[in-house]
Amino acid sequence: MTDLFQTPPGDDEEMTPLAARMRPKSLDDIVGQEHLIGPGKVLRVQIERDRIFSSIFWGPPGSGKTTLAMLMAKHTKSRFIRLSAVGSGVADVRKVIEAAKGERDLYRRRTILFIDEIHRFNKAQQDVLLPAVERGLVILIGATTENPSYEVIPPLRSRTRTLRLLGLEEEQVLEVIDRALSRDVVLKRREVELDEDAGSLIADLAGGDARRALNILEMSAALAPQNKNAGITVTLEDVRNAAQSRGGSYDKAGDRHYDIISAFIKSVRGSDPDAALIWLAKMLTSGESPIFIARRLLILASEDIGNADPMGLLVAASGAKAIEIVGMPEANLILSQMTTYLACAKKSNASCLAIGRAEKLVVDEGERLQVPPHLRSSSFAAAEAFGHGVGYKYPHSFEDHIVRQDYLPEHLLSERIYQPTEMGHEAKIGKWLEDMRNKLEKREETRREAEQSERQESGSSGSGNCE
Repeated sequence: MTDLFQTPPGDDEEMTPLAARMRPKSLDDIVGQEHLIGPGKVLRVQIERDRIFSSIFWGPPGSGKTTLAMLMAKHTKSRFIRLSAVGSGVADVRKVIEAAKGERDLYRRRTILFIDEIHRFNKAQQDVLLPAVERGLVILIGATTENPSYEVIPPLRSRTRTLRLLGLEEEQVLEVIDRALSRDVVLKRREVELDEDAGSLIADLAGGDARRALNILEMSAALAPQNKNAGITVTLEDVRNAAQSRGGSYDKAGDRHYDIISAFIKSVRGSDPDAALIWLAKMLTSGESPIFIARRLLILASEDIGNADPMGLLVAASGAKAIEIVGMPEANLILSQMTTYLACAKKSNASCLAIGRAEKLVVDEGERLQVPPHLRSSSFAAAEAFGHGVGYKYPHSFEDHIVRQDYLPEHLLSERIYQPTEMGHEAKIGKWLEDMRNKLEKREETRREAEQSERQESGSSGSGNCE
């Protein structure tokens, strides 16, 4: 069996990227992810007991998804097959599954199928995996930077376990850098050292991505001048030059994916179209999926704008559909329009807060929350006998198409779940609700006064008849 972690000998060392040379060879070599591979944690236990299961590794670039999958294969003596969803199709998956069946039947050997960027597989491609995963023909390890809840089909998620990997903290990135300087044969041969604060700058630029940190370190060492009587000392200026060079490789695979989309959404929420457009451009030039961005804007349109500007959701929805039709590069124009409109729209999170209050109330009430009889379905023959629908008032039969009527159990009638703000169109909604409630209260007051007057007249008339 070929050692997956063997460093090519001789001159090939110089040609192999530093990140590949420093790939961990055991679980103890991994920096970070203690919540998964620390003593007694889920991933370490399953590897040590040789009871591995299909999983989705969800995490930012450089967090160790590929390394963990390879170590699972190494420590459990499993056959390791790696596919990239970018360049592979259904035929490739079927070949792997067929070969895995042969390995199992002939040699009793399990196959780990690692699919990088599994979120790029469409539904049909993901469907092909289902029978093999369910029957255990392959142990599927899918790697993704996207939320599996959106990008992986529910049947596949139900047959796998989602494990969240985290970006490295700054001190962890510094540990990766120190290990490279002290262990890598090429850096040691060239006697590479870091000037004061140079390591901290690399860690800051890496943004939690170990691979990016090693790439910057390697490029910095390549750009730094060679000392006559000593090795190479990497300075702050060398690191800055490396970060600006094309070799720095700051494409989507190196961007702080989650931080950038967070900054983008927060800029739109904060009504700053200029900042939002900059973060949008950053994502688009890094190769981010326009559909992913549009989906986040759709959520924002309801979460942060809501009824303050109902057009926001329409702009987001129609924009998302237009992006599917047009595609890139012209889709950037549509995203720009969506972003600027939503950033400049009146903001309200009242709808977002309202569903949260409603869900909490439902949980708190439990079985006590019952539908009042007059609101229950009356579409069956014996409905009236059970009191279903009896006493229901049809609003359109009344003035202004509204009527005073209880739509909740009596003990919940005072609840105000939806609380409109004074922003934009929502202010009109709030005023309409207030006016409607006042009008209904006035009608009810008039009705009570009429009933009271009628009772008084009836009592006075009855008294006279008795005389």
